[in-house]
Amino acid sequence: MVQSHSLSTLTICGSVQAYSTWRRNRVKFGNSSGLIGDRCGSCHFLHRPSSSLRSHWKSLKQRNLSRVEARWPFQGGGDQGPDPNSERSESANEDILIFFFQLDLATRVQCALNMEQYDIAQQLREKLTEVEEEAIRLQEAKRGSSSKSEAQDKGISIIRLRADLQNAIDGEDYGLAAKLRDEISKLEAESLAVSAKALAFENAEYAFRLGQKLKHKAFGYRAVVCGMDPVCCESSSWMEAAEVEKLPRGSNQPFYQVLVDVRTHPDLLVAYVPEDHLLAPEKPDKERFDHPYISFLFYGADTAGDFIPIQQLREKYNKPRHEVPFDSQDED
Repeated sequence: MVQSHSLSTLTICGSVQAYSTWRRNRVKFGNSSGLIGDRCGSCHFLHRPSSSLRSHWKSLKQRNLSRVEARWPFQGGGDQGPDPNSERSESANEDILIFFFQLDLATRVQCALNMEQYDIAQQLREKLTEVEEEAIRLQEAKRGSSSKSEAQDKGISIIRLRADLQNAIDGEDYGLAAKLRDEISKLEAESLAVSAKALAFENAEYAFRLGQKLKHKAFGYRAVVCGMDPVCCESSSWMEAAEVEKLPRGSNQPFYQVLVDVRTHPDLLVAYVPEDHLLAPEKPDKERFDHPYISFLFYGADTAGDFIPIQQLREKYNKPRHEVPFDSQDED
């Protein structure tokens, strides 16, 4: 039996070469080792116990981050601004990889059930549950779902502090009253910030859609949208490197996870790009687009040249399927 590589191990190791090998050597799972024993030489991921998934993921992420940071040279000094790699995003790539894990493990669970290998299915289901919990945690942290409860907690604290403030004023303890007033002001500002972030995700409006082919205004590369946030969800250090504060709308605008054509930028793969930097082509872009993630995130291309996102990706972002407008000239 030809050694096969699981999608999860390939994507976590970030190897395009391994991806190509997997595509060539992919075979139907014939036994238990084919189901849970697949591994790459660098991580042996699926041989690790479920409890080690998080620590193993973090170590691989740190290793890949160090390699990425070593490839972030700026062209000719700080006065010339960042190069395309300044918009490379480890968190965006992590989000996609975890999504890959979910797809892969769900498929492998079903495969094991179909072959009545129930013990193996249970092991895979446990891994899938852990990955799904991690995905939910990251999504809540990014989208502000947890911010709602956080804002409520802060609101309760503010009510209590206001009662303490009134007691301090009644007792003429003005020093304590001043401290409580400052603390209340701080909590009110924090509560407003987390509430605004949660609201932004609920009422977000985007100029571009999943699967749409775009062009970067500054760097010129072609890209395909595979994810989106209503505001920048990256770290302050990333925003500083990408000079987000110099954008017309700053960080308070939609940011997109985009796949970059590897023929022109083979080391970039996934970028996190503000809406201000993206442009839709005037005419349908039906040219070839190469990226190792395309076949797992999209069904294929539509008649306009854009990619059709798989159902799970649309559900992740709660987006309907885009229907290409009918053009009678296409029949000519």
